[in-house]
Amino acid sequence: MASLNKVMIIGNVGSDPEMRFTPNGNPVTSFRVATNWMYTTADGERKQETEWFTVVAWNKLAEQCNQFLTKGRLVYAEGRLRTHTWESQDGQKHYRTEIVANRVTFLDRQALASLPEEKVEETGVGETGAGETGAGETGAGEIEPEDIPF
Repeated sequence: MASLNKVMIIGNVGSDPEMRFTPNGNPVTSFRVATNWMYTTADGERKQETEWFTVVAWNKLAEQCNQFLTKGRLVYAEGRLRTHTWESQDGQKHYRTEIVANRVTFLDRQALASLPEEKVEETGVGETGAGETGAGETGAGEIEPEDIPF
């Protein structure tokens, strides 16, 4: 039977992206995105919950996210969930779930204004993804866990 691992979020970038390079020279950029969920309790009180996600982009997409995203920008990120498990020196198990992005779209006008003209025309509304940017040329699937610099 087929399976599916796909996630889509729209939120605000929580801090400036951090770009690093694997030992093989592949760029990888990570950034945090906050999403808000509004709901009304049974008592009629409106509440808001914020959920934080770590988004990781590779190769050309990583370079573009590092260049154009800054804290506070509105962004759409699409990709798959991946969970890392490791044990700390004190023997405690740790988990980290992140979104491995294959598409990132810059949604606010400030981010669009900083895009080169040909990029805006080529992809529409500040959209970057594996299909348009060549990020799939050396896909994240080919990178081994020991290549990750963090």
